[in-house]
Amino acid sequence: MNKWPSSVTIKEVGPRDGLQNEAVHVPTEDKVRWIDMLSEAGYQSIEFSSFVHPKWIPQLKDAKDVAGQISRKPGITYAALVPNQKGLKAAIETGVDEAAVFMSASETHNKKNINKSIEETFHVLKDVVHKAKQQGMRVRGYLSTVFGCPYDGATSVDDVIYISRRLLDMGIDELSLGDTIGVANPRQVDEVLTRLLQKIDKEKVALHFHNTQGMALANVLVSLEHGITTFDSALGGLGGCPYAKGASGNLATDDLVHMLHGMGIETGIDEEKLKEAALFIQKALGKELPSHQMQILNRGTEG
Repeated sequence: MNKWPSSVTIKEVGPRDGLQNEAVHVPTEDKVRWIDMLSEAGYQSIEFSSFVHPKWIPQLKDAKDVAGQISRKPGITYAALVPNQKGLKAAIETGVDEAAVFMSASETHNKKNINKSIEETFHVLKDVVHKAKQQGMRVRGYLSTVFGCPYDGATSVDDVIYISRRLLDMGIDELSLGDTIGVANPRQVDEVLTRLLQKIDKEKVALHFHNTQGMALANVLVSLEHGITTFDSALGGLGGCPYAKGASGNLATDDLVHMLHGMGIETGIDEEKLKEAALFIQKALGKELPSHQMQILNRGTEG
């Protein structure tokens, strides 16, 4: 087993990836308050919204308003998802620090999600990445369905490597590999990273796990053994998965931080402030959050 890292960077995606699948509308002022609470918790990066057409994600139609109202704290990267040039224009106008582009490693999911083939998507993203870099923005690339697709089944590692290298060649600063439907297991993560990291610098790789089948933290441990030190997560396990009914959503930030701190790995995140932020968004949504830490907290509150 490799030596554990001394520190890990956790990128909070709850305000975007967490809220986008929630049916209960969260008012703009509550989103702003929540993001401000997250900013006080010690994160280095917060993905606060997505500049996509409101028709596709009504929950995030207020991205511009949120961007203009949050209190930006020095030292934190405020990121947003951008699907195309129109989305990038809005991100630039609102002073977003980092633009996140996205595509899938499986053909069918990419067509259903973006309405383009993988090869067609490269041309769209190349223009977005180029313009964003011209504006001095950082660019992050999300690659979905790395460990399995709801339509095509198992994803070829060769395809993952090919697409990853194409994205990095475009000039993205970081590549986030997504277990979109939460099917990855530790052995699979080990096999994918063993091959991928022979071709790609591990310092440019982040992992984005979902906890659909309870494997997220186990998959993080395997990733740590490969030297990966950047992970995406959503406070309270917000998110769910549109392809797996009842799925518990993203890897929960509070569970991840609790595990890492217990292992002596620094994150810079204050667990008490996380609890306060989690309780706030839980109340705004009107439902209990699924993370283990929140289940413990809610039971304690009830008792």
